[in-house]
Amino acid sequence: MTPPLPHLPRRWALAALAGAAAALGAREGRANTAAVPAVVPGSSATSASPVAAATPGSKPSRPIFVLNSLDADVSIIDPASWKVVKRVPTGKEPHHLYLTPDEKSVIVANAAGNTLTFVDPTTGDVQRTLRNIADPYHLRFSPDMKWFVVAANRLNHVDIYRWEPAAEPPLALARRLPAAKVPSHLAIDSKSTVVYVSLQDSDELMAIELATQRPRWTARVGKTPADIFLGPDDRTLLVGLTGERFVEAWDVAAAPPRLVKRIATGEGAHAFRARGDRRHVFVSNRVANTISLIDMQALAVVAELPGPGGPDCMELMADGRTLLVSSRWARKLTVVDVERREVVRQIEVGRSPHGVWTLDHAPRQ
Repeated sequence: MTPPLPHLPRRWALAALAGAAAALGAREGRANTAAVPAVVPGSSATSASPVAAATPGSKPSRPIFVLNSLDADVSIIDPASWKVVKRVPTGKEPHHLYLTPDEKSVIVANAAGNTLTFVDPTTGDVQRTLRNIADPYHLRFSPDMKWFVVAANRLNHVDIYRWEPAAEPPLALARRLPAAKVPSHLAIDSKSTVVYVSLQDSDELMAIELATQRPRWTARVGKTPADIFLGPDDRTLLVGLTGERFVEAWDVAAAPPRLVKRIATGEGAHAFRARGDRRHVFVSNRVANTISLIDMQALAVVAELPGPGGPDCMELMADGRTLLVSSRWARKLTVVDVERREVVRQIEVGRSPHGVWTLDHAPRQ
């Protein structure tokens, strides 16, 4: 088993992750695969989202992007051959990425480089770079496409920009809000009224009203909250506790917000990806080297998949069964067959792979 890493500030954790051996990830992948059952509840293939050209059963044609945080570049992978076709330089510490409202660019946020790199989602070619964006670690557009929000992980603030695509530059800073220790991940409700922020080192969750750009409330959560996922009802918010082995489910429609349940998943519960059926959600357990499938209605784990090499971010392809996982400690992209619950391949990428994304993806809820 991969020894658990202590929680460290991001600048130290990246260096520690880079030193982990790829052989450990491969060995754990074989051990996990051997113990995996055969069928996942609710695992039937789902239809593709409006932006995805592929449909269940068809062969994807658009590339897969994997952000290599310690190499300051992106591995571009051909999903037909499963080979890296090129490496695209970005800026220092690319961690997360997001599609623009017009779907013509995917934005790579370079936290230590203080830049945003706009990349063509169909070719991987760099289109432009926006500079002087302070520590863009995690990023989100609001569903109404009016707001662009950035969590500045090392600088302890949240930036809210107005998205003005006809202007140059297209981002206008509306407000910078001080946050407690290490704002980590963001989620925005479907009505574009509230952005939720996990505060990793102060063990808190914060809600910010977008219209006024002012905090609405702050709540204490478990240890080292990382990714957060808001269900389609805009009520149930899942919080991955990387410092524990739980996901917390919060009722954020209540006043004040209310902890509903702590769901045992695995050590280092970290990142989420929806199953695409508006009911099930994957969570990567970075230390346990597993991926749990949570039923949002029952608030319970209904399946477990292998996640070798320190699983982090995930993407589900448009076929509804091919799960892409960045194996952070092993310098690999791991491909998991959801229905068979087994690792089917691993692709060598760069150091400390983090965000993973493709235009040919399943629905986000």
